[in-house]
Amino acid sequence: SAIFHFSGMLSVLLLLICTCAFVRSVVPQLLDTHRTGWKGVFWKMARIGERLSPYVAAACIVQAFVVLMGN
Repeated sequence: SAIFHFSGMLSVLLLLICTCAFVRSVVPQLLDTHRTGWKGVFWKMARIGERLSPYVAAACIVQAFVVLMGN
């Protein structure tokens, strides 16, 4: 479904990064205990959202315009 289209995959990735960064800011012990393994992916996404927040925000704005314009 959304994973097979580049625009959909980018939207899912950006939403995952933003969600993980938000969850880590509200409940940090939820993600900090799982820094390795498959659960560590969420911790890494939160770190990307924290450290690259201006770029992630810009990518979200660009993606919003792409989605609103229809392609």
